[in-house]
Amino acid sequence: MSLFAKSFDRLKGALRKTRDILFTDVRTLFVPGRQINEQFLSELEERLLQADMGVGNTDRIIAEVRERWRLGKIRNADEARSVVREQMLSNWPPEARDLNFAPAGPTVILVAGVNGAGKTTSIAKLAWLLKEQMGKKVMLCASDTFRAGAVHQLSIWAERIGVEIVKHKQNADPAAVAYDACEAAKARGADVLIVDTAGRLPTQERLIRELVKIRDVCARRIEGAPHEALLVLDATTGQNAIQQAKVFGSAVAVTGIMLAKLDGTAKGGVVLAIRDQLKIPVKFMGLGETPEDIAPFDPQLYIKALFGEADLTEAMAR
Repeated sequence: MSLFAKSFDRLKGALRKTRDILFTDVRTLFVPGRQINEQFLSELEERLLQADMGVGNTDRIIAEVRERWRLGKIRNADEARSVVREQMLSNWPPEARDLNFAPAGPTVILVAGVNGAGKTTSIAKLAWLLKEQMGKKVMLCASDTFRAGAVHQLSIWAERIGVEIVKHKQNADPAAVAYDACEAAKARGADVLIVDTAGRLPTQERLIRELVKIRDVCARRIEGAPHEALLVLDATTGQNAIQQAKVFGSAVAVTGIMLAKLDGTAKGGVVLAIRDQLKIPVKFMGLGETPEDIAPFDPQLYIKALFGEADLTEAMAR
């Protein structure tokens, strides 16, 4: 079975909780033959909001279902389900989701996110993907020096995956670690340098200042850096993740989202809310605890997995 097929299988399992909220309960919202009425529309709206699709997406979907019902184009719950699926699929404009690699020298990927969002584990997954699936020589930079145990945790992952790591002692200057990591990446011929960053400091202002310092150091030491600025968001926090993205976006130009803990939430609809409110592409999803539990984000297969429609034949063909 291919890596993509395995990832897709995990994706369907990860979205089970969200799928259960949207499409099943004691009464079964989309029971065959159920007629559309205001009560049905109210229940559907509640389900979409519970799945954290966001108010904008929910309003748009409900308005479309109501209008087609009013015009007599749809009459029952099963037909409404098809409209919901269609509307979810329609809101994904073409956008780049592949990683942006430097034309020459090391590619620098800055990774940000609040403590507890799954940032360190997400970095390990990304390092594994780059090393094992793309054949890249990967180096890690432990610039989250303020959180107790962060450097040690990342060091353990580096050893497990088999990649080099540049680190200083706890409470060291994060920008100084980034400086040394950039120099080491160039000297040792690394293809990719993944830079961990602080997720929580005494004030938001200080957090932003440290992120900017790290960004600027990387930019001065390696041309074009950072080539990617990925933000790790915890899918279980739903709409709160969007506010986090706005905070980090004020410090670095976020180029993509890594959505962590998708397997542990009933709020998988937040992917649609992120797209609607932030206009930042989701590039990767975390689907478990091991380094292999990472999947590139594909909106078409995401929606199909959410509806339980696609199968491994399609996944393996990609």
